Amino acid sequence: MVEPVETAVCVDFGSTFTKAALVDLAEGRIVASASHPTTIPAPDGTGDVLDGYDACLASLVAADPRAATAEVLACSSAGGGLRIAVVGNEELVTAEAGRRVALSSGGKVVDVVATAGRGRPLDLTTSRPDVVLLTGGTDGGNAEALLDAARALVAGGWRGPVVVAGNVEVRDEVSEVLGAVPHVLADNVVPRIGVLAPDSARAAIREMFLAHVIGGKHLSARAGFAAMVRGATPDLVLTGVELLAHGLDEERPGAGDVVVVDVGGATTDVHSVVEVDPEDSGLAREVVATTPVTRTVEGDLGMRWSAVTTVAEAGLDDLAEAAALRQHDPSYLPDSEAERDADEAIARAAVGLALRRHAGRSRVVVSPEGRVVERSGKDLREVDLLVGSGGVLRNGRAGIAGRVLAGSVGADLEGGWQLPQRARVVVDTDYVLAAAGLLAEPHPVAAYRLVLRVLDTPGG
Repeated sequence: MVEPVETAVCVDFGSTFTKAALVDLAEGRIVASASHPTTIPAPDGTGDVLDGYDACLASLVAADPRAATAEVLACSSAGGGLRIAVVGNEELVTAEAGRRVALSSGGKVVDVVATAGRGRPLDLTTSRPDVVLLTGGTDGGNAEALLDAARALVAGGWRGPVVVAGNVEVRDEVSEVLGAVPHVLADNVVPRIGVLAPDSARAAIREMFLAHVIGGKHLSARAGFAAMVRGATPDLVLTGVELLAHGLDEERPGAGDVVVVDVGGATTDVHSVVEVDPEDSGLAREVVATTPVTRTVEGDLGMRWSAVTTVAEAGLDDLAEAAALRQHDPSYLPDSEAERDADEAIARAAVGLALRRHAGRSRVVVSPEGRVVERSGKDLREVDLLVGSGGVLRNGRAGIAGRVLAGSVGADLEGGWQLPQRARVVVDTDYVLAAAGLLAEPHPVAAYRLVLRVLDTPGG
């Protein structure tokens, strides 16, 4: 008789810290947690990313012996995370659609190339992506766009993994052009103008991440690392956000429209699950349709690796020295009230800038077609729930969420920003969203129970 699985260890190999949690699957509850600085291998080959995991596991076992034999599920953004280059025919259509899909797949978009009229090999050595998302043409439309992009990619010497997500009628020909280049054929991200279909490409990118990227980063010499990783951390977090928003079924509903802002050491990510009003969206002039599930990654906004660019973008000249200290020593922890104030100020800048870039602005303009709404982002004004995440919020002083989110929430914000007006604010203090994303497929009920616990952690 097979014993039922009682617990699972959920691990996030982050860019700065490795975090692990032991989850009781019957109760959907975290019973123990641990963290350790992520142990990236040194240039001389010493060290292993699993060294930090070993330290976390030892702490979990000391707290609860069940951790020693628990199922292990992991996600990773260590070593720079998943770097994606998007290659599309036109910058405003397929390339932009590919960029949005890449972001929702857990990647950091490091290059967007429009190949229309290019007529020369495509060199990606400067951007150094892990995966290329190749798009071009609507289904049944321009066949040469996707083929020309594939030829330019091969001619430029690219030999890494490729996800093909363009005109489905020429996928087989594209596959012949790519030849020995590892590739996966997905459905078109833009099957017709005005429609964005990310799901197939998103699944294919995850497949490539697991098959080629995890091992290719040489983060661990042990076979166990590749076996435990289920996907890129932002991808799994977004899965957790979707579960929080939608729930499992009618008996187990979700929280409604949700936006999550996650402040990390290197990036600040915003995830939103917002049902798009068909009548409202019809008023907006958008070449690429807005999708309910959206993610943006701000690679210049963060608490440590990106602290200098964060304070520069926010115009906080008085924090330049504090930011430089944090960038030089990413493991730095504030040791005084003044340094804690600096951490909060950097976090407030990162959150404010990231949310505004994600939400964009809204304004009514008069065009030959009449009055229309011009938007530059995702409308978050009617969001029900705003979740703050990241070490600075989880480990900060009492009331930190209210101070960090000041200026980014409310009905009286100036500038036309489409920011949450009346959202309830909570903090993911137990870091359940990544764990819920990891558990969503193998243990959906446990994941649902776990993700709802974020509702019991007020932001203050």
